[in-house]
Amino acid sequence: MSNFNWYKYSSPATFYGLAGKMIPWFYGVAALLCVAGLYLGLFLAPTDFQQSDAYRIIFIHVPAAWMAMVIYVVMACWAALGLAFNTRLSFMMASALAPTGALMTFISLWTGALWGKPTWGAWWVWDARLTSELILFFLYLGFMALQAAIDDPRRADRAGALIALVGVVNVPIIYFSVRWWNTLHQGASVSVTKSPSMAAIMLAGMLVMALAAWMYAIAAALSRARSIILEREKNSQWVAQMVEGEA
Repeated sequence: MSNFNWYKYSSPATFYGLAGKMIPWFYGVAALLCVAGLYLGLFLAPTDFQQSDAYRIIFIHVPAAWMAMVIYVVMACWAALGLAFNTRLSFMMASALAPTGALMTFISLWTGALWGKPTWGAWWVWDARLTSELILFFLYLGFMALQAAIDDPRRADRAGALIALVGVVNVPIIYFSVRWWNTLHQGASVSVTKSPSMAAIMLAGMLVMALAAWMYAIAAALSRARSIILEREKNSQWVAQMVEGEA
């Protein structure tokens, strides 16, 4: 392991090949975990005594909400690395993560609305948690829109990185909003400082679905990163050689 050179994978050409080998595995694991998680959550988990079967949406809602925040933090980290070391691949990875993060945020908001209607009697309330999650969705959209509006990839990367770094302050606001303000949204069911407030089978189903979402997010980001690499490196010799080899 000491002779393994991690730095060579910072090259888009080398990373392109590595990502191509990893993507099927991540998609496969994501599919298996999703099937297992849905089976646990929809068929094995007991009915909640307060919310009946309506609570089962947590097996989609909570993992999506977790991933929406995690992906934004990871995107901001890649953007920071790009600004600090001027590495092309870092900016590409930040760009590749944004659409999946936006998708997870949208799923979180939509499933939250479906859950809120039978629970609160309303599809939407201007609750601190919901509002800060909506702001996260707009941050993802703003990141992608700004990059698409600037023709020069280098300028687009730096402009997007600034949005990512400024917007990351919203992530702890989302997480701690139920503690800082009096909100309708329930508190965290899972915490590192106390025992979970749900049955073990419910927790298992939710964690398995969270892992499935994580695996999918990695696979989707790697797939998109490969597309971005091909688009930006289309004039490179290695891309030309690869195209000739496939022809």
